[in-house]
Amino acid sequence: MYHAILDPRDPRYAYAAVTHMVWGVHVYRSEDGGRSWQVLPEVPRHGPAEAGEASAIWYLAVGHSEDPETLYAGIEPAGLFVSRDRGDSWEAVSSLNRHPTASTWQPAKGGLALHSIYVDPRDGNRIYAAVSAGGVYRTDDGGGSWTPCNRGVRAEYLADTRPETGHCVHRIVMSPANPDRLYEQSHTGSYRSDDRGASWNEITEGLPSDFGYAIATLPHDADTVFVIPEESSHMRTTVGGAITVYRSRDAGATWSPLTGGLPRENAYVTILREAIDVDSLDPPGIYFGTSSGHLFVSRDSGDSWEIIAGFLPRILSVEATVLDGGAVR
Repeated sequence: MYHAILDPRDPRYAYAAVTHMVWGVHVYRSEDGGRSWQVLPEVPRHGPAEAGEASAIWYLAVGHSEDPETLYAGIEPAGLFVSRDRGDSWEAVSSLNRHPTASTWQPAKGGLALHSIYVDPRDGNRIYAAVSAGGVYRTDDGGGSWTPCNRGVRAEYLADTRPETGHCVHRIVMSPANPDRLYEQSHTGSYRSDDRGASWNEITEGLPSDFGYAIATLPHDADTVFVIPEESSHMRTTVGGAITVYRSRDAGATWSPLTGGLPRENAYVTILREAIDVDSLDPPGIYFGTSSGHLFVSRDSGDSWEIIAGFLPRILSVEATVLDGGAVR
């Protein structure tokens, strides 16, 4: 299960992207808040003249609040798809999938996939998506056209270390508190954009490594951001075998290690891109899952941690939702 979400527009609906080595790729939908599930008849897929069947659905995202039945999916091989009927049918967003720069996209170690889809809550025509390896793209006209948004991001693994596209983006998040603010965890560092992705400022200084997947920001504080660095692209586990969450309260200018309650030795695990999330409580809860199947939570914005589930299969997706009388917040 690459990704699962509860629809904040209507918490009766939940969606899950499932890949099985025998049964293939499917989208499941729940209409009772996750109590029961049905497999949907169609999946997002490229046409036969393009990349063919999806080998995985990496990401699911709901549309704007004014489009209650719209759903987006990012798949491998890299492509963006949209459904206007809550997942019953899908159509390709060809303006991105056939973008003039798509020839620069290349498979990374995890494959060639599209992920990190965000719709600006103020304007449903502004959408972000990231390709690994390809880069961050933004549309301001509802998908009619797409602009590469990678200026300022390093790419030492390419001959041109500052290319327009071709970047291995691991994860982007959009700040709910300030949708013009984006954070990115790339193959080569952590970054912040204050101008809707038009430019990026590196915020890696103060972290023990420039490699990792997990990055998250608080829903009510655009300046607070969390990352979990990993040793390197060659050793994709926690730095030194100790799980350490780093928090910045000044948008990445400075970082503080958070270690209370976390394993400090022999914890060579990976925290993947969708395996971290935050809730909307005050103080906020922070959650992350590991490749060893352990789920950690902090109820005090990262100051202390505890394990709430262990020895599960490896955790790919963590989503935290607060239900308040049936409404999502």
